[in-house]
Amino acid sequence: MLRKVLRIGLGSGLSNRGLRTRRGGFTLDWDAKMSEFKKKIECILPGKQWEELYDTSHLPPKQSDVVIVGGGILGLSVAFWLKKLESRRGAIRVLVVEQDHTYSRASSTGPSVGGIWQQFSVPENVQLSLFSVDFLRNINEHLAVVDAPLVDLRYNPSGCLLLASEKDAATLENNVKMQRQEGAKVCLISPEQLQNKFPWINTEGVALASYGMEDEGWFDAWSLLQGLRRKVQSMGVLLYQGEVTRFITSSGQMQTPSGEQVVLRRINEVHVKMDKSLEYQPVECAAVINAAGPWSGQVAELAGIGKGLPGTLQGTKLPVEPRKRYVHLWHCPQGPGLETPLVADISGVYFRREGLGSNYLGGYSPTEEEEPDPTNLEVDHDFFQNKVWPHLAQRVPSFKTLKVQRSWAGYYDYNTFDQNGVVGPHPLVVNMYFATGFSGHGLQHAPGIGRAVAEMVLDGQFNTIDMSPFLFTRFYLGEKLQAYNIL
Repeated sequence: MLRKVLRIGLGSGLSNRGLRTRRGGFTLDWDAKMSEFKKKIECILPGKQWEELYDTSHLPPKQSDVVIVGGGILGLSVAFWLKKLESRRGAIRVLVVEQDHTYSRASSTGPSVGGIWQQFSVPENVQLSLFSVDFLRNINEHLAVVDAPLVDLRYNPSGCLLLASEKDAATLENNVKMQRQEGAKVCLISPEQLQNKFPWINTEGVALASYGMEDEGWFDAWSLLQGLRRKVQSMGVLLYQGEVTRFITSSGQMQTPSGEQVVLRRINEVHVKMDKSLEYQPVECAAVINAAGPWSGQVAELAGIGKGLPGTLQGTKLPVEPRKRYVHLWHCPQGPGLETPLVADISGVYFRREGLGSNYLGGYSPTEEEEPDPTNLEVDHDFFQNKVWPHLAQRVPSFKTLKVQRSWAGYYDYNTFDQNGVVGPHPLVVNMYFATGFSGHGLQHAPGIGRAVAEMVLDGQFNTIDMSPFLFTRFYLGEKLQAYNIL
């Protein structure tokens, strides 16, 4: 019976999740409490105005309506939309906590080639791509800041080309049919047509291909990250470097319509440990956004998620973990020309052009058996030689003479359950919301994901795109979203 209830929600007790439904408005009355406390201290110590015992200006605030754990593109996108959709300027106080302000391990600097495409097998992912590409095309309507340079994403609309073998051709054809129904401009290409359009491709083993004719290509993810950081700070969002180490929660029981007892918990306080220090700051909050990327599973465990009996909702973990991915930059003067799209090969290899100097950027989606060791970000150069280059040279013969310029590594927030994102609230920890687990396409979908999470926090429902298939409850129910062609 609990499974049936989860498919329709836990009842009226959880329907009013949004901050706008909270009695007393958005903010907790912290300032008033502090003012009263200071007056009491001044009465005890007459003749001297009360002062802080030590400087706390380097610490996060003691109260924030929303605490976002993770200051990457997804976390910043949530922050942007929370402020964009607030009922009045300054109505919501938002704190973003990021452990690594250099973003040395993030997708925006590591394993991303910055691709954007609509060629997904899940309709909501297609909708997210269409929403996000419109956002990116009009980026300065959203992220422009007075007296600051415009954001330049270096968007390149060269399209995306997916290749399929005989085994996967029918799936590709069905995907394209669905994508067109959702509004994507995608066409199917036979091997003969593929050879005519892109004569540098060896079509051996290719039974069918799909090609995005509009609104597909790639962009500079680092520029998007920096543009979002600058914009949200101008909107009043506070960014702090630190690590979330603890959640203080309260709990209560609720009876489902079927009569089953469910323990619900709420996070009341977040402990933020400051960078390179033993000092921490407790932050009272109304909602927590888990946008911690590869480490979002660990953050979920801090809230007790997954710590119940196996097979129960309480015992269901957030199945997101770090997966190491390499990106390689190579030079090949005889390589494909300026019309080259982002290519995803049957083998799992993918590549695109980088600039105008016969340089190319690419990587490889490994099988489970080929997964690199995720405990460090050291580059195994044999990986390119053994796993990537043979497939590149087979598909594009001119790549036989390529010269690798450099390689680097980063982490994906990999969803081991179905390689799709987790969006929206946890069913039991009622004020923790997820924006994680997109397994390689979170960057391109960040504008749409950020808006969806902000809508759920503020209004208690998805308004723009219905992201209910991406809720956490599918892990307990065992309902996978089948995804193909994840780069």
